[in-house]
Amino acid sequence: MVNDLVSRRPVRQFWASTIGKKIVMAVTGALLLAFVFAHMVGNLKTFLGADDLNHYAHWLRTIGEPVLHYSWFLWIQRVVLLIALVLHVTAAIQLVRRDRQARPVPYVHRRPVRATFAVRTMRWGGATLALFVVWHILDFTVGTVNQDFVPGDPYHNLVADFQVWWVNLIYLAALAMLGLHIQHGFASAARTLGVTSARRERAIKIFGNAMAVVIAGGYALVPVAVMTGLVD
Repeated sequence: MVNDLVSRRPVRQFWASTIGKKIVMAVTGALLLAFVFAHMVGNLKTFLGADDLNHYAHWLRTIGEPVLHYSWFLWIQRVVLLIALVLHVTAAIQLVRRDRQARPVPYVHRRPVRATFAVRTMRWGGATLALFVVWHILDFTVGTVNQDFVPGDPYHNLVADFQVWWVNLIYLAALAMLGLHIQHGFASAARTLGVTSARRERAIKIFGNAMAVVIAGGYALVPVAVMTGLVD
């Protein structure tokens, strides 16, 4: 029992520290970014037709067989991503609260605003993305907000969904927030993990910006293609 408590203490101290929370945000952010990129690549199979996209969706459920049962890998992935998301959001909220508590009285004279738009929208943009994740699950996984949802036919569900103009607005707005979040978060995570330096800073910034454009733009291609009739 004593050994148990001793072993837990460093973990608690790590989580209680500001740098610990920032490291948790950086690591979980990197994990979520990797998933978002892979998911984006999979979505682009939409342009290859219904058979390719539906086959890809079925393949995701068979990963790990016969060691894992059908869909087990997908559920393990979902649990890991959910834990990462909860840790990421919790650390972000607690860091914001800690920052406000450290400076309860605002400055008498406002400091010159040098922060980029991505930095200024980071907090509420993150909240917007968290709500969008819930919407996305209800839309494409559960199907409760998709009026023409057909279980087991992701291509049909995707096309049917993006033929509704206001659904496209929701997704495109969320993708804009995602791009801004990646743009700032990538550089911030690199600094936290000690990857960046005076020599690498410009390269990391360029890579982060490129990653934001590629991911947000890659996701946006599908709803735009459905809206314009390129995919039907």
